[in-house]
Amino acid sequence: MKLLLLLLSGLKFGKLLTTGGTMLLSVAVYAFVWGWRYAVGFVVLLFCHEMGHYIAARQRGLHVGVPTFIPFVGAWIDLKEQPMNAETEAYVAMAGPLAGTLASVACYFLARSEGSDLLLAISYSGFFLNLFNLIPVPPLDGGRMTGVVSRRFWLLGAPVLVGLFLWRPSPMLILVAILAAPHMLRAFRGEGGEAPGYYDTPAGKRFEYALLYLGLLAYLAVMSYEVHEMLGAARGGM
Repeated sequence: MKLLLLLLSGLKFGKLLTTGGTMLLSVAVYAFVWGWRYAVGFVVLLFCHEMGHYIAARQRGLHVGVPTFIPFVGAWIDLKEQPMNAETEAYVAMAGPLAGTLASVACYFLARSEGSDLLLAISYSGFFLNLFNLIPVPPLDGGRMTGVVSRRFWLLGAPVLVGLFLWRPSPMLILVAILAAPHMLRAFRGEGGEAPGYYDTPAGKRFEYALLYLGLLAYLAVMSYEVHEMLGAARGGM
């Protein structure tokens, strides 16, 4: 019995080490580029985003691993079993941007109350990160949220990715495009790669997710723009 308890405690410690260790690694790498204060704030916002996914997955009874972080790629949770339907997938997907947005809003108000340009910059990163994640292509959260409404949404994400790449080329955008290509091809052909009935969701529930997605998208777009302008004004006043 003692051996079993030791193994279980070691397993839990290993999970904490995975999250904590990869978080510290990310902080260390980001610190070389932007300084440790910004790095800590940015990674904390990433953690809040991923914990939103984690809690939502547990609420739906899914077996899920703890968050893992990779510098300049981001973070993810390991779903050890896939959702049984598109509504569950959308529920887990939306929880990340919602949690990340709430954390960014808290950081924003703290920045305003303290007059901190650093916290304002961190909040901007959070708003923009969650806005990027709402691009309607799998495997991004936006793709998983809009899939329950209509997979045709994914075809709108393709020109967004192309536009972003032309504006600011990034290996991350290429990776997202490669991962999204098979999904968008199936959507264009009207094919489904999931089990029969996977996307059978009541119209009312699809409408709810559409409103939530569009509302969150609009809010994050406005906040990203506003905070970006505030940061520009702060730099100009120096």
